[in-house]
Amino acid sequence: MTGPLGRPTTCPCGSAASYDSCCGPLHRGARQAGTAVELMRSRYSAFVLGEVDHLFRTWHPRTRPAGLVEDGLDTSRTWTGLEVLGHGEDWVDFDAHYTVDGVAGVQHERSRFEQRAGRWVYVDALD
Repeated sequence: MTGPLGRPTTCPCGSAASYDSCCGPLHRGARQAGTAVELMRSRYSAFVLGEVDHLFRTWHPRTRPAGLVEDGLDTSRTWTGLEVLGHGEDWVDFDAHYTVDGVAGVQHERSRFEQRAGRWVYVDALD
């Protein structure tokens, strides 16, 4: 369900909280993620909503794709759900569900994060 300006009322990250109280403030830069799992959830929501600026700000500069902002996101995937399978202080194991041309798929990843200047950033996938 969407609210004003086409934004979702429930957060796409699957937290069951409202977008405006969950990932919305992180996307707007009003606050920073307090944990790696919170950042990962906000990054998933950013992929769902096309929030490229948030992805850019939260991707470690050493591993960030060169044309992220200029090239935009791959719009062939429709992200349909997130399952956090496990997490530690600096890693998150998850399944991100999607469809491409009506065919369901799942992207499994164990993401690695680190803190830079007191802020969590995505580094890379461990597997």
